[in-house]
Amino acid sequence: MKKLFTNYNFEFNKNEKKLLSSFCKQALKQLGSNNQNFADVKAFNSILEKLNGNEDSIKLTKDEKIRLTNNIKQNTDYLKNQMTKSWFLKKWLMKSLHKQYADIYDNHFKG
Repeated sequence: MKKLFTNYNFEFNKNEKKLLSSFCKQALKQLGSNNQNFADVKAFNSILEKLNGNEDSIKLTKDEKIRLTNNIKQNTDYLKNQMTKSWFLKKWLMKSLHKQYADIYDNHFKG
């Protein structure tokens, strides 16, 4: 049975906010100011503003949550794929970042 109402309030700790903030900044750099990506740019700018605010609980819209969830999932899949192809040193460096993104995805967005 599908839930009628979904809660889009998230409580991130300080490290998760910092990681998501840098993730959003990187996504905005990659998207650029292209008209095709207007909705993504708008969503990530809004998420970034909310993360930089001083509130403990962050309320995302459905669109922001979906875009953030999809991008984090794609990022974890990409990092996992790169780790399987890489040598020991690169794998060792990427392992921590992959674990952080995977933890955020599993704790807040999965399900």
